[in-house]
Amino acid sequence: MEAINTQDIATNDLAWKIEYIPERCTLCGSCVAACTFAAIAFVRVDLPHKKTKLLIRQEPSLAHCCVGCGVCEKLCPSQAIRPIANPHSRQHLLTSCSGPARRGGRSNLQRQRTVDALLVGRISQMTDPSLDAERHTFDIKAPLGRILSPDKLPLQRIGDTLTITGKTPPVRWIYPLLFSDMSIGALSTHAWEAIALAVAYLNEVCHIPVRMSSGEGGMPMKLITSDKLKYMILQIASGHFGWDRIIRTIPHMPCDPAGILIKIGQGAKPGDGGLLPESKVEHHIQHIRGVPKTTLHSPPNHQGLYSIEEAVQKMHLSLHAAFGFRVPVAIKCAASSTSVAVYNNLLRDPYNICGGFFLDGVQGGTGAANTVSLDHTGHPIASTLRDCYRAAVAQGLQGQIPLWVGGGIGMTGQAAADAFKLICLGANGVFIGKLLIQLLGCVGNEYGRCNQCSTGQCPTGICTQDYRLMMRLDIDKGAEAIVNYVLTFDSELRKLMAPVGNSSLPVGRADALISTDAAIAKQLGIQYAC
Repeated sequence: MEAINTQDIATNDLAWKIEYIPERCTLCGSCVAACTFAAIAFVRVDLPHKKTKLLIRQEPSLAHCCVGCGVCEKLCPSQAIRPIANPHSRQHLLTSCSGPARRGGRSNLQRQRTVDALLVGRISQMTDPSLDAERHTFDIKAPLGRILSPDKLPLQRIGDTLTITGKTPPVRWIYPLLFSDMSIGALSTHAWEAIALAVAYLNEVCHIPVRMSSGEGGMPMKLITSDKLKYMILQIASGHFGWDRIIRTIPHMPCDPAGILIKIGQGAKPGDGGLLPESKVEHHIQHIRGVPKTTLHSPPNHQGLYSIEEAVQKMHLSLHAAFGFRVPVAIKCAASSTSVAVYNNLLRDPYNICGGFFLDGVQGGTGAANTVSLDHTGHPIASTLRDCYRAAVAQGLQGQIPLWVGGGIGMTGQAAADAFKLICLGANGVFIGKLLIQLLGCVGNEYGRCNQCSTGQCPTGICTQDYRLMMRLDIDKGAEAIVNYVLTFDSELRKLMAPVGNSSLPVGRADALISTDAAIAKQLGIQYAC
């Protein structure tokens, strides 16, 4: 009898098990060839009378464990194989003492979201039929840039006309849904191109002024030197990757970008720096970022900056000057209990430089974020947003620095409702990230399926630089899915604005909301209804 080591790993220890029906299998090999994790393989089995048979076996290995992506099931012509979740998994115990930190999708579904306890409760009883979601004209625009109060505007009355006698901060009026920063490097070139293509189509054909953040790491030269740059928000983060090329290309830009976004932190992993593994740093990434093929770290904070106020003095002034003070510059931070203090300091800036305050909540994040960060750090976005807005109202400074929020928008399939409620709480607009890659075909979810964004082995071709895997993603279909979603989002947003009686965004109209939770109503300062 063969000796058994009880500490050996078996397939029943893994998070996902392969259900295989040999009678249906035709041994075409499609599933084995398509598995990017080498989780299944052919094995020769000895039968009686010196006969052998080929079967498919799951690898009992942590290095080649199944992640439940389901590519094998999609390709199998005879439905002979599929992954199923293993409720008896011990994988979290086996990987906790060695190897990298565990990563995965959002795992906080058990926590009640604040926006789910909010309802639109103040309905306008107008009888005017023109305020109809399908026929009425709505002004759905949000500012990106510093808004001056009337007493600070450099206006002079000359005769019967008002004339601007000085410079005002640059402002862009854009759609209140912004595509959040995911770099060309974190995403595949096909995925990044699909999002950029959707943005161009929405602007030029649908006339919806959606903007896209480039993420850290620069952009392709063809885009920087094209007129589509006006739809892009260039992001600079702690790694400063790709910015040498951007600065050198400024004289050759046919137009200005929509804005500059300085990323101080993000809600999925606050205080934790970004990481682009060496496997994703292919030739085009090296060329764009000006780096060798090596793992690229983005430090968790800006080296050389000691406070958010110093960012205003250094980075804002230098970036404003680089673009001739024509482009708004905003800051993105992780939502926290200190967000109000940071927002107050930005509001009191005498130079009127900050053009936006982006707050990223705890419920954001993709499969590239550490599980421990997703589960144990961060701050819910609704209460942080409300505190910032009420602090500005107390000083009479509301609306001067636009508030943009993100983190779990559309997490339960109701992106327009989430956005509308957050706008009523004080936001000027929202930004989405993970929702975009889900529209492109991402199969990762909050229950541990796939979530291998950090490995470079994405089976859907979204978060990888492997050309063989990227070919699985259809750029045109991906862009079409995003465009259709935004059109639906726009229609649903109008259907929520109409009953409230607003033709423009109801920023700060918390009186339009009620809560079915007394604690939430008290915290947010809105009406409680039961």
